[in-house]
Amino acid sequence: MADVNRGNRPLSPHLQVYRPQLTSMSSIMVRLTGIALLGAAVFVVWWLLAAATSQAAFGGIDAFLRSWFGDLIMFGATWAVFYHVLGRLRHVLWDFGYCLEVETSERLAIGMFGLATLLALICAVAL
Repeated sequence: MADVNRGNRPLSPHLQVYRPQLTSMSSIMVRLTGIALLGAAVFVVWWLLAAATSQAAFGGIDAFLRSWFGDLIMFGATWAVFYHVLGRLRHVLWDFGYCLEVETSERLAIGMFGLATLLALICAVAL
């Protein structure tokens, strides 16, 4: 029962075999935003610790976070929060058995990106 073509086929499915899908890319983005939020939380904790430490320490991190680069980091973190929350809500819908059709899932993936961007822009304008 030896398989003659054993060396010519992949041992397991690989990324080269499948084409990227909106739902899988969206799921990966939810994971990446979770990791990015951990990095952004470091800046917030640093800011709070500096506020509790001294005026000079607070002034340094506060100046950084109020610069254009700090604004960009905080905007990205705001977008990541909304995207991550929407991704978790999508999974709750799936857990209850709703929106499991491929077309609906793909619309949700696109909608998550658009709604997260809209909500982040609203927060940026409001502040």
